[in-house]
Amino acid sequence: MMDVNAKLHALLKAKGWTAYKLAKMSGLSESTIRNIFHRNNVPSISTLESICAAFGITLAQFFTEGDVVELTPELQKMFGMWVYLSVEQKNAVLLTMQAMLHND
Repeated sequence: MMDVNAKLHALLKAKGWTAYKLAKMSGLSESTIRNIFHRNNVPSISTLESICAAFGITLAQFFTEGDVVELTPELQKMFGMWVYLSVEQKNAVLLTMQAMLHND
């Protein structure tokens, strides 16, 4: 079972944020954030959604093990277009991206 509190601490550390900054970015009260960290309270889904939105991740990403990649508006747009590409087009895009990375 995932340790929600540990995951939140890891996300705070990765962003370099304090609990105060998380409260401001998520629109939650400081007391709500403090209760999660100091009383080891498990946040409600709606609270966790607000926290995830502040970090720029989805709930699914939060519960994924391993590194979390921030889903920026640019990435959301790219993924939105990706689903409409054919297999051949997806392969062409991947090859182009690989070529670009190797040219640097």
